[in-house]
Amino acid sequence: MSAPVLTKERAPAAVQAAVAERDAIQANLLELDASFGKRLLEGAVLSGETKRRWEATAASLANLWQIYSAYSAVVDQAAEGVKGHRGSRELAGITNLLTGPSIQLAAGPAPLAGRDLADSGREDLTVVAAVTRMRRAFGQVTEVVSAAEQVWNEMTGKLDAVAAELGRVTPLAASLADEALTGNLAAAESKLARLRGTLSSDPLSLWQGGPPPAAGTVDTSGADRLQDRVAAAVTRVDELVRLRDDARQRVADVTTAAAAVRAAYEDAAAAWQRAAAKIAAEALPAQPPSPAGLTARLAGLDTLLAGGRWTRLASELDEIESELAAATADFRDTERAVVAILSQRDELRGLLGAYRAKAARLGAAEDPGLTERYDRAHGLLWTAPCDLAAAADAVTGYQHAVLALGG
Repeated sequence: MSAPVLTKERAPAAVQAAVAERDAIQANLLELDASFGKRLLEGAVLSGETKRRWEATAASLANLWQIYSAYSAVVDQAAEGVKGHRGSRELAGITNLLTGPSIQLAAGPAPLAGRDLADSGREDLTVVAAVTRMRRAFGQVTEVVSAAEQVWNEMTGKLDAVAAELGRVTPLAASLADEALTGNLAAAESKLARLRGTLSSDPLSLWQGGPPPAAGTVDTSGADRLQDRVAAAVTRVDELVRLRDDARQRVADVTTAAAAVRAAYEDAAAAWQRAAAKIAAEALPAQPPSPAGLTARLAGLDTLLAGGRWTRLASELDEIESELAAATADFRDTERAVVAILSQRDELRGLLGAYRAKAARLGAAEDPGLTERYDRAHGLLWTAPCDLAAAADAVTGYQHAVLALGG
């Protein structure tokens, strides 16, 4: 059933609507043709799933442009017709262009086995049918193009970040002479190259699901695993570089600390010897041990440093630093302890003298019992080495005896 002929008044509006629709279709097709995804697929050497889908999509896109060219020519013809004299004949022609099977396509004959006897290899479409067919083809093409573009956008950022980290740490790893670490980074470089190859030649193999943006996702699991692997290697490289860069300074600091330990030992040993000449050994702390064994370990640090054994070197430095600090503290404690013991003997001497003066004030300077106690305490305190415990007891006994005289 044919559509009613357009009136002289309605024809311009109908043609204007057709032109506006045509212009919108043209703008969308041009945007599709210039899109990054379309140019990416068109210019790449494709393989696998992407090659299969793009070959079908490219054919669909070519057919879409063919339909559009024929459709646009019909719309232009209608627009020209409405400009001139609009008699009944002209109005019938415009109506037929906009509503009848006015768009002729060279579809090519069907396969002989299924061909109709009257098949001319040509297809006639109405404007509505042409727009419907273009809309369907446009959706199919944009699905493929947008999916490829989304894969590229999501994967490129991840792979570029991995490449930047590898570019930074690979030379550092080579300077560390760590075969396991450099091998790991080389494997990561190979994996990166494979992922870039897939992204360039078969991006749609990384697309999961339906058309973007809502129904499908990009499979970034390979890139994510590579990022994690490289991040772990980068952390290890940075750690070893810090160890290496700090090692020489730490070795120098440990050497300085070892010299301080030797000085502390010499001070403590000298103080102990002076005290041992004056005080009985029972009252003294243990003689300070020589730090020769600890300081000898410093020689091994140079071997580790030269061999680039940074992890072992760091562990050894930690241990030596801790032991040197503990030894320094022990030597200082020993020195203070023996000085305190000598001071205790001097205090007892002073106390004995003070109480002898007190006994004299009490008129007991010649008391035989006091004199005996005084002589015993005096003998202990002025005998080398001094039995400090016995001397302290003797001074205390003399002190109590003097105090007893005073009531």
